[in-house]
Amino acid sequence: MPASTANPPRIAVLADSDTRWKWGALTATRIAPSMEAGPGSGAQAAPVLDGFLLRGRATPTPRQLAEVGVHADSLREVTALEFLRAMARTSYDVLVLALVGGGVQALLHGLKRVWEGQGERPVVVTGYVGVVYEKLADGLLLRHGADLVLANSRQDAERFRAVYEGVGADASSVTEVALPFLGGAPYTGEPGPSAERGRPYTVVFAAQPSVPDNRRDRAYLLDRLVRHARLHPEREVLLKLRSRPGEHTTHIEELPYQKLAQKLGPPPNLRLVYGNMGEVLDRTDLMVTVSSTAALESLHRRIPTVVLTDLGVREALGNHHFVGSGCLASWDQLDAGHRPAPHEEWVTRQGVAAGGPSSGGGSYATAFDAARERITKLLDGPGGLPPLTPYYTPETAPGYLPGILARHHLGPDGSPLPGEPAADREPGPVRRIVRRAARGAYRHGVQRVAPVIRRMGEL
Repeated sequence: MPASTANPPRIAVLADSDTRWKWGALTATRIAPSMEAGPGSGAQAAPVLDGFLLRGRATPTPRQLAEVGVHADSLREVTALEFLRAMARTSYDVLVLALVGGGVQALLHGLKRVWEGQGERPVVVTGYVGVVYEKLADGLLLRHGADLVLANSRQDAERFRAVYEGVGADASSVTEVALPFLGGAPYTGEPGPSAERGRPYTVVFAAQPSVPDNRRDRAYLLDRLVRHARLHPEREVLLKLRSRPGEHTTHIEELPYQKLAQKLGPPPNLRLVYGNMGEVLDRTDLMVTVSSTAALESLHRRIPTVVLTDLGVREALGNHHFVGSGCLASWDQLDAGHRPAPHEEWVTRQGVAAGGPSSGGGSYATAFDAARERITKLLDGPGGLPPLTPYYTPETAPGYLPGILARHHLGPDGSPLPGEPAADREPGPVRRIVRRAARGAYRHGVQRVAPVIRRMGEL
């Protein structure tokens, strides 16, 4: 299918949320195989990037896509069946599956069926958008079968290989890289009083859609943020939000901070902000979070970073991942002026701050070389690539795999289930209106109806 000698390389990215689109598209540009722009030019051709957004509850809105700031040569919304049909009729060099684990597994089986009997196919790449702190074995085995399973750090690469080898699966697909969105200007510290610096000392709390997952804990964190702002009126305190009410991200947000904040009457030096995280970090002096990947972005820039312990250090919160980082602290400590210092060995194993931010030319600048070289080698291999071979099959997981495939309207052999709508034609205007209405009803149910039902159940 793909012509590895073509110029420029063609890459497709399938994503199911705003954050996975950001990860997938940025990863695609970093791992694009090296190809000359033209005969004798010596210059490298920029890849052609076609984006596909998997239709579902978290399909990004135009505002979310604009906030991510990653652009593609083409971008359209598809179902799994529509995407498989597109892959059957279009040649690519690389395909990045930026999906939840079940989506990756379903597409691997669907693609295996689509490319059956064809001599060539793209290199299939998948991975994780950030910190992997839950469902390690489940998520990894659902991603098994891709040519490259990207690990964002040395620590993740070791864990991934251990899981695959422990179940007798081929671990050669695990490839160490780094998070593709690290970078930006390194933090140089506070040079002087606010008046001399041109801006106040800025504290940013990076909120997460689903951590913590209950009203009491979220209200507690918001209250502590408000108290910190009142205790330090000379500081600017920002609550960095991922989405506006009604929008969804990778995780469902049932209790938006915006609504909780309306009842507290925040002081004038506390503001709610949206936008690209990199732009927010440009003016950050202290990053605070429970377990957001923003902590790794902040550490990469050498910004003082705190992972909160107020609600405990627990797997359910994800902050257990930061044990050994030197960043764990409470709001009481922050109110008293504590500034954490990260442990260098820990951050190096996480693939951040190794040799400084990417602008400084440290090891991060070469973090994607191994993946790029491996992709080039696979594309140049004689006879094309072998068929995809996921760990899960109807024989190895007969009670698990069929349900995963059925959620994407695929049968046990990866073919479309009988009675599914044709995937080779664009939906008409009525169908598009119905889809938008259904998605709006789902989001309304998650954010308004479901919490009410839960509260009634607690009476």
